[in-house]
Amino acid sequence: MLQIQPSESNTLSYLDSTRCLAPLPFCERDLPTAIAEPWFKVGDSSVALEGPAFDRQGNLLFVDVYGGRVLRLSPQRELTRLFVEKDLHPAGIAIHKDGRIFVACVGPINASGQFDAGSVIALDADGGNRQTIVPPEAGHVVDDLVFDRAGGFYFTDFRGTSTEATGGLFYVTPDHSEIVPVLPHMCAANGVALSPDDKVVWATEYCANRLHRVELASPGVRARGGVSVPYTFAGRAPDSMRTDADGNAYVALNWQARVLVLSPFGIPIGQILLPGREENKYLKSTSLALVPGSRDLVIVARDVVRGEGAMIFTARGLALGFPLFSHQ
Repeated sequence: MLQIQPSESNTLSYLDSTRCLAPLPFCERDLPTAIAEPWFKVGDSSVALEGPAFDRQGNLLFVDVYGGRVLRLSPQRELTRLFVEKDLHPAGIAIHKDGRIFVACVGPINASGQFDAGSVIALDADGGNRQTIVPPEAGHVVDDLVFDRAGGFYFTDFRGTSTEATGGLFYVTPDHSEIVPVLPHMCAANGVALSPDDKVVWATEYCANRLHRVELASPGVRARGGVSVPYTFAGRAPDSMRTDADGNAYVALNWQARVLVLSPFGIPIGQILLPGREENKYLKSTSLALVPGSRDLVIVARDVVRGEGAMIFTARGLALGFPLFSHQ
């Protein structure tokens, strides 16, 4: 047998920091970094948590996607169920200026195993009086949404794959009479966020690993030359996102147990890591919410590798969370 004995300098070896399933990209390792802390365990099973949002009373609302539940965690950390409808598969929450809870739903799973016929529904603050705002017949798989100060909202359409750009970013007028395309032909649009002044809307493209930044001439209308892709992510995959009062964008990276923070023009300026990520724990970090008027934030995640369950983590961001319900 041929003997091959490369020298030590020609041998590729693991670093301790590259053995896990989601090593930090080398270009992002020197970013200012915070380590989140466990705050509330939702369950021992791998509950798919999404859509955290704070209401006027300081309650944290979030969803269990596959259980079809809208959940409420009080400031005293008492967990209750507000609403359940399993086939809706809720994925995002936004609070209307009148206190209603708007829920983005990706819809039932069809025979091909894909989400189908999504919708946006509205609930009273107590979880009752269900209303349909965007019906399944509109043909969207609604993943997340955010209100503007005019009372309209942007939502992402999660349809598509890396080679089928059938999703997009859309705007619903304040009277809910019209759905306006903002960015069509996206590969599974996922997260969406607005700048504090409503002049920029952001969206993540889950299956193409891109962050889109859209300058707006008016609600739902792109400014001339205002569309760009300021950042492309490594690995899987940009999920939900939020902005702070300084206009920084926070993107939850699903399958990476971390949140990447970018400047108002989309340049990485920091990151928040979940503890245990080096042992592949809580990799499915899907979304976050900033506490209005505070730098505190929460991150929702679940562990599908080590079986640690579903957890809400807490950390502190760069700037205050702005109160979306007064911004509307």
